[in-house]
Amino acid sequence: MKPIRLPEPPGSSPMGVPDIFEGGVYGVIRRAVIIGNGFSTSENQSIGLVRALGFSKNQTLYRVRRPRGGVNEWLHWLPVSLHKKLDYIIGLLYGYSQILVTGRGKKLALPTDNGGSAGLSSVLEADVKKIVTMARETSEKDGPLLVVACGRDTISVASSIKRLASENVFVVQIQHPRSHLNRFDMVITPHHDYYPLTTDAQEQVPRFLRRWITPREPPDQHVALTVGALHQIDSAALRSAASAWHDEFAPLPKPLLVVNIGGPASHCRYGAELVKQLTASLHNVLVSCGSVRISFSKRTPEKVCNIVLKELGNHPKIYIWDGEEPNPHMGHLAWADAFVVTADSVSMLSEACSTGKPVYVIGAEHCTWKFVEFHKVLRERGLVRPFTGLENMSESWSYPPLNDTAEAANRVHEALAERGWRLRP
Repeated sequence: MKPIRLPEPPGSSPMGVPDIFEGGVYGVIRRAVIIGNGFSTSENQSIGLVRALGFSKNQTLYRVRRPRGGVNEWLHWLPVSLHKKLDYIIGLLYGYSQILVTGRGKKLALPTDNGGSAGLSSVLEADVKKIVTMARETSEKDGPLLVVACGRDTISVASSIKRLASENVFVVQIQHPRSHLNRFDMVITPHHDYYPLTTDAQEQVPRFLRRWITPREPPDQHVALTVGALHQIDSAALRSAASAWHDEFAPLPKPLLVVNIGGPASHCRYGAELVKQLTASLHNVLVSCGSVRISFSKRTPEKVCNIVLKELGNHPKIYIWDGEEPNPHMGHLAWADAFVVTADSVSMLSEACSTGKPVYVIGAEHCTWKFVEFHKVLRERGLVRPFTGLENMSESWSYPPLNDTAEAANRVHEALAERGWRLRP
């Protein structure tokens, strides 16, 4: 496996000169704040960037809390602030309805507090006023604050922090915020997010709808483009995982094929037919495999899981992870000789392609819109090949590993330097 070289964070001042003689503490960022949305795929990107910048310890996670449970599951399209107000009204109506139905044995789906069994109560609330106050009051002593956010629900919080404390923070928004990019110091987003600007995309959209499709302008100088999603996978993480999972994976017959199965998405729809194609193709390549490990994601429909379990569950070469902890995902990335990944997941593909090992994709023909562009770039760069079932898994191939997180971290360093700031975790 080819090593992934992350940029070295600034270590010490030239010639050992204290910060105060290099422009003062004010221009030195020593701490980071992550604004999360409760979804691992988004928060993993922010954490990955912060780690690549050297803030593996001196970081704080704040989370935008959206009401959960009951009817709230249908209201996630609303802005968070409006959703919370509506949730309050629903709560009042629910309390009133309980009085009316007392003794009738009727129950309504009561919205539950965000957190619950997920343990989110231990994560700080993303309160704009508190974060801004902290940034302002501690900047003279501790320097400015790096703020990294990812996901639609974090946009208003991150942009408000930038607006209210622009002299004390450097705000990075991961994933395209769709409009008004000047609300952030930097935006990091995949190249395929700009697919709507291409000729192919314009031809797919009726003229009267084009004004509503974003983004409307090409990326400017403070937009850093990536191929895929950011993540926490680097050479150090893979070495650590290889050691941690040694006893379980080292004895397995080689080559080890890891299969990651996601689930249908809005722009990558598929059903039972593709899953049956996958299981048939896996049967075909088993002769050249030493062992196969299969994992499902949280989005994988039960019907898909059942088909895979029925077709492959009893084969002696195949182990299907049951979802119980510990999650072997890092062990899979470290020990696999090759991967098969469903086309729906940008995150799973980005992580697999960061290893430099063979990655085969199934279902790309079912993808539409910007997912088409994403898969096109992966193929053109030689990162992936289609999974046909005719492969000989004992024959390996490689490529320069996808290194989006490290490259994005370099862009952050450059942007800070232009502002006269630097990082010193």
